[in-house]
Amino acid sequence: MRIVSYNLNGIRSAMNKGLLDWIRNDQADIYCFQELKASLPDIPTEALESLGYHAYWFPAQKKGYSGVGILSRIEPKEVNYGCGLEQADYEGRVLQLQFNEFLLINTYFPSGSSGDDRQTYKMRFLEEYLDYIKQKLANHNKLILAGDYNICHKEIDIHDPKGNKNSSGFLPEERAWMDRFFQSGMQDAFRKINPSPHQYSWWSFRANARANNKGWRIDYINVSDGLIDQVKDAHILPDAKHSDHCPVSISL
Repeated sequence: MRIVSYNLNGIRSAMNKGLLDWIRNDQADIYCFQELKASLPDIPTEALESLGYHAYWFPAQKKGYSGVGILSRIEPKEVNYGCGLEQADYEGRVLQLQFNEFLLINTYFPSGSSGDDRQTYKMRFLEEYLDYIKQKLANHNKLILAGDYNICHKEIDIHDPKGNKNSSGFLPEERAWMDRFFQSGMQDAFRKINPSPHQYSWWSFRANARANNKGWRIDYINVSDGLIDQVKDAHILPDAKHSDHCPVSISL
């Protein structure tokens, strides 16, 4: 089974840049999308389902903002929209599918880059969400948490660690949260497979950053301790250019 996570930076924009043909050729079993930036009537569900997927969407209540979705060839046993955290659910940040063999959670973590208020919310979300994930792990030893985490964990995950040490997404307190997250029973699936540097999943639109590979690895498909031995491959797919992010993929 192959799972892909992809922040689309607007599903309609990504569709206009060839997303449908890319999925048709890529043929993953499950796609976890973040940052839909679309209300339900504006999401091209029929076109995506025509490729052989069940589609599930959890948009933000604010129009043109945030939102997550999942395409799955396998019909889940159960679908849960949201996580019970009021602001996160208002912003359409969490969508969960329960399958026979594992629980899949797709999450669009908040960004703090737009100002102090959002950084404060981001840190509150991280604390509340870690408690939530710990509760899930207590009942599910096979859990997959895919999404745009908006955090680079280690210096290897960012092109300029010294220059970005005070940037949201690479702050010491955010990186320390990632340490605690991985100590809670989760594993960085990509790094278990691929220890090489210069592999990123997001690039600024400024200064030709993508062409020069001056990026950040902020998109993950992390798995619980109970699944790590089943991870057979993990990739970042920088040639897919429908967004300022690129897809990340694992095979189980």
